[in-house]
Amino acid sequence: MSRAFATLAKGMAPSKLALVRAILATLLVASPARAADVQVAVAANFAGPVKRIAADFERDTGHHLVVATGATGAFFAQIEGGAPFEVLLAADRATPEHLEKDGFALAGSRFTYAAGTLVLWSPRAHALAAGPAALRGAEVQHVAIANPKLAPYGAAAIETLASLGLLDVVRARLVEGESIAQAYQFVASGNAEVGFVALSQVTDPGAPPRGSTWVVPASMHAPIAQDAVVLRKAAGNTAALAFAAYLKSAKAAAVMRSYGYEVPDARGAGAVRAARPER
Repeated sequence: MSRAFATLAKGMAPSKLALVRAILATLLVASPARAADVQVAVAANFAGPVKRIAADFERDTGHHLVVATGATGAFFAQIEGGAPFEVLLAADRATPEHLEKDGFALAGSRFTYAAGTLVLWSPRAHALAAGPAALRGAEVQHVAIANPKLAPYGAAAIETLASLGLLDVVRARLVEGESIAQAYQFVASGNAEVGFVALSQVTDPGAPPRGSTWVVPASMHAPIAQDAVVLRKAAGNTAALAFAAYLKSAKAAAVMRSYGYEVPDARGAGAVRAARPER
């Protein structure tokens, strides 16, 4: 290649020669040979944002994300069982912390990337005009939640119902999905009249939430702070580290906010406030 370049450069004006060198350098940096795949396990509530972030990441770096979405608790078991994931975007803080302590994640790679918002949702307009009081109505025969043992949003839903004094009222009508994605599907398909889901699932960037929603006050449950961690399987894959860094970028933060998430302080504090304002 250097001989071909030397032949091409003969008699070329210095300004044009500099331009050619710059173009060749750009092509080398963007070469597919330098790109890599990153296996990423993503909490179900973050499925919408990660699609947009993955597209931006691939366009900006050339690296490609191979994304699997599901329940954080299920991913924990899979990772400890040897699943080939390289980065985990969890729906809580505890799971990445346990993985790091148990040696399944790279030490010091854990950080909070977002905080989620829980909502009570119905696809029918005005169905929740009375807010959570609608759960007492006879027309609500099924209330969907994510499995509280596997999904932090499910645990938050149980805490919320207890805070409202409604847990015993609706306990027999609860329908549990393995993940927040399945809880959403129960409601969207009509198998449940209402459900506790993530705001991100019923929000299209730039538009109001679909159907009717009641945003759960942050004081009714523990904060849904969501941590990311680079897993042991990522050793030697610089693309995995690049993606973890990309999640902290202003571009990724803008995507998260558009779906209703809070993001860590831009000054680098790395912590999400324990309480969120009501919406």
